[in-house]
Amino acid sequence: MKKHDLERRLIEFSVDIIKLSRKLDNSYAGKHLSSQLIRSGTSVSLNYGEALSGESKRDFIHKLKIILKELRETYICLTIIKETFLCRDCKLLEEVKIEANELICIFVTSINTTFKNLNLKNKSL
Repeated sequence: MKKHDLERRLIEFSVDIIKLSRKLDNSYAGKHLSSQLIRSGTSVSLNYGEALSGESKRDFIHKLKIILKELRETYICLTIIKETFLCRDCKLLEEVKIEANELICIFVTSINTTFKNLNLKNKSL
C-alpha cells in the first residue's frame, strides 16, 4: 500500500469515527465514549502525518507505535459501544470496527518490517 493510500484510508477512518460518534446514545455513557472515540479515532490520521515527517527510522517506528496504541484503544471503545447497544447505526459501527482491525494489522506489520529492516542495517554497519 502506498503512503498516500494509507493516509487517505486513515483520514476516511477518522471521518467515519466522527460520523459514528453522532449516532451514539445521548446518555452519560454515550457522551463519554463518544468523546473518547473521537480522541483516539481521529488521532491516528493526525499522528500518521507526524510519522511521515519522522526525524529518523527510530522516530518513525515510535510514531507508528503511537498510532497502533490509538487504534487498539479505538477498537476496544467500539467493542464497548457495540456490547452496550449505545449506537443507533449497527451497520456503520460494524464497518468501522472491521476497518479498525484491518488498520491494526497493517500497522503491526509495518512496525515489524521497519524494525526488522532497521536491525538488519545496524548489523551490517
